[in-house]
Amino acid sequence: MKRVTGIGGVFFRSKDPTATNAWYKEHLGVPVGDDGHASFRWRDDEQPQRRGMTVWAAFEADTDYFGKPNQQWMINYCVEDLDALLEELQREGVEIVPHREEYEYGKFAWIVDPDGNRIELWEPPRSDKGS
Repeated sequence: MKRVTGIGGVFFRSKDPTATNAWYKEHLGVPVGDDGHASFRWRDDEQPQRRGMTVWAAFEADTDYFGKPNQQWMINYCVEDLDALLEELQREGVEIVPHREEYEYGKFAWIVDPDGNRIELWEPPRSDKGS
């Protein structure tokens, strides 16, 4: 089973996300939108019809979205079959956060690496996978 297919997002804490977004937009050209995040679109080398997206976003410093308060960054990984992957990771003894979310833009779950960092897993909807 294919596990991770790409990086779906890079998220980090910021004392002032609005100022941070403006700095990245002005100095590095990060295309931060009014919604506070940037989307970088790409295509799969092996299957060019398959489109993907990596999201970049600054979160408030006190967000609980990352799990532990001292975790400054969280990576979101794209996966093809979230439910099957979670079953396999559970068999392997990986710590899985019991909470799940599902939206029109995909299904989400979280696991924890050996250092205690929360990792987000994202199964994009079929239309974003080029299927």
